[in-house]
Amino acid sequence: MNEREKILRLLAYRTVLQRFRSMGFIRVFSDNIAEVLDISSSLVRKDFSAFGISGTQKGGYHIEDILARIQGIIGFSEPQRVIIVGAGRIGQALMHYSGFRSSGIEIVAGFDIDSARQNPAAEIPVLPMELLEDFIREQKVRIAVLAVPESSALACFDRLVRAGIRGVLNFTPHKLKGDAGTAVSNINIEHELTNLIYLVNQQWQVPSERHT
Repeated sequence: MNEREKILRLLAYRTVLQRFRSMGFIRVFSDNIAEVLDISSSLVRKDFSAFGISGTQKGGYHIEDILARIQGIIGFSEPQRVIIVGAGRIGQALMHYSGFRSSGIEIVAGFDIDSARQNPAAEIPVLPMELLEDFIREQKVRIAVLAVPESSALACFDRLVRAGIRGVLNFTPHKLKGDAGTAVSNINIEHELTNLIYLVNQQWQVPSERHT
């Protein structure tokens, strides 16, 4: 199992544990987590053991201890400041998604070339692209979401990297490549949806009857 899959499961564990905590639970068992995520309890225990998370057979795991450990593994204890480049529909949806804060993510600004979308006075300001580099350097932002038209993707990406961005979540159809100093995660919504449609069609396809 590769490291990316383990980290994705850790993030899923964190979400489940936060839910249990909000319900008033203090301790939890691997069976509880496994049931919610539809995986085996042995996989939960194996992952926890690999990352130094310990519990007891009778008492289970202390939720706050696991959450603190997961946060340490992910690599940050303070909110991570993120900008969004492109304030169209995807960018706006991400800027107003309330779930980021509970995951330690703070969207601090959006940027767009269209003056009609710019709103410096908003709770999350949408600023002109001319201010992009200065904002990144002054605010010490390391992570950016790219949600611009495909034709602008590479040029915007280059500007982000030169300004000091070290991680880019790319929602454009243009596949970007990171290097030793920049991590890139490409999300092609069209491809993901097309793949899902294919899987659904395959699953529910009724074999045609053969006539002789």
